[in-house]
Amino acid sequence: MSLKGVLRNWFERYLSDEEAITLLMLLVGGFALVIWLGKALAPFLTALVVAFLLQGVVAWLERRGLPRLLAVGLVFLLFVGALLALALVVLPLVWNQMVELVQEAPSMFASGQQWLGDLQAQYPTIVTPDQVQDWTATAGRQASQFGQRALTFSLASLGNLMAVIIYLVLVPILVFFMLKDRERLVEFLLSLLPRKRTLMTRIWQEMDDQIANYVRGKTIEIIIVGGVAFITFWAFGLPYAALLGLVVGLSVLVPYIGAAVATLPVAAVAGFHFGMGEQFLYVLVAYAILQALDGNVLVPVLFSEAVNLHPVSIILAVLFFGGLWGFWGVFFAIPLATLIKALVQAWPRGESRQAEIVEDT
Repeated sequence: MSLKGVLRNWFERYLSDEEAITLLMLLVGGFALVIWLGKALAPFLTALVVAFLLQGVVAWLERRGLPRLLAVGLVFLLFVGALLALALVVLPLVWNQMVELVQEAPSMFASGQQWLGDLQAQYPTIVTPDQVQDWTATAGRQASQFGQRALTFSLASLGNLMAVIIYLVLVPILVFFMLKDRERLVEFLLSLLPRKRTLMTRIWQEMDDQIANYVRGKTIEIIIVGGVAFITFWAFGLPYAALLGLVVGLSVLVPYIGAAVATLPVAAVAGFHFGMGEQFLYVLVAYAILQALDGNVLVPVLFSEAVNLHPVSIILAVLFFGGLWGFWGVFFAIPLATLIKALVQAWPRGESRQAEIVEDT
C-alpha cells in the first residue's frame, strides 16, 4: 500500500468524525494558548485553579441549605484569610529561615569537611583521601551555586514585587467572580461549542470527578504533610523547621521521586545540627514514619478513586508537563495524563464505518 493510502486509511479511522476534529482543534488551540500566553494569563489561570478547588466547598455548603451567594461569600472570606496568613506569616518565616540557611552554609560546609576527615581516618581502606577531596570539591561547587541561586532569586523577587502585588489583587477578584457567576460563565463557554458534543460530554463526565478529587486531594495532602513535618521538626528542635516542612509538603507533588529528594535536606540539616547520634536517628525515624503514613494511610483516604496510571506514565507526565509549565505542570501532570488516556480510549476509530463498507462489498 502506498504512503497516500496509509495516510487516507489513518485519517478515515481516526479523523472521519466531525466532532473528533473539533475536539482536536480545541485541544491544540488550548495547549498553544497556554504555552505562548501562559505568562500573561498566569493570574487568570491561577484564579481558575483556585476557583476550581473552592467550588467543591461552595457546592457542599449549598447542599446544606445555604444560598449560593452566602456560600460563595463565606468560602471567599476563608480563602482571603488563608491568603493573608500565607503572605504575612508563612512566607516571611520561610524567607527568614532561607536567609539564615544561606548564611550558615559556610559553617555547615566546614563541619562536613571535618566529618569526612574523621570518616577517612576511621575507615582508611574504604574512604580514600582522593574520594574525600572529590566530595569536598563537589560539595563546594554545589554550595556556591546554591548561594548564587539564592542571591539571584532574592534580587529577582525585589524586581517582581509589582507582579506579586498584581497577583494579590487580581487573583482574589477573579476567584470571587468565577465562583459567583459560575453558571453564567459555563453557559457562555458552552454557547461557543458546537451543539453536537457527545464525545466532549462523555470525556468531560469521565474527567470531571477525577480531576476535582485529585486536585483537592493533592492540595489537602500538601497542607497536611507539610504541617505535620513542620510540627515534627519543630518538636525535635531542628532548625529551619518551616523551610523543611515546606520542602517536604511540596515533595508529594512528584510521585516516587519527591520523597527521596526531600530526604536529603532533612538528613543534611539534622546531621549538621545534631551530629551522627541518637537525635539524628530519631529525626530520620520520625520522617520515615511520616512518609509511610502518607503513602499507606493518607493517600488511600484522599484518593479512594485514584486514577489508574502506570508509574512510568506518571513519571513521564511529570517530566513532560513540568518542563513545559513548571510548578503548575507538575501539579497537573497526573490529571493531564488521565485526560490523554481518556481521549485515547474514547476517541472514535471508525470501526463501524469500515465494517459497513466490508459488508456492502
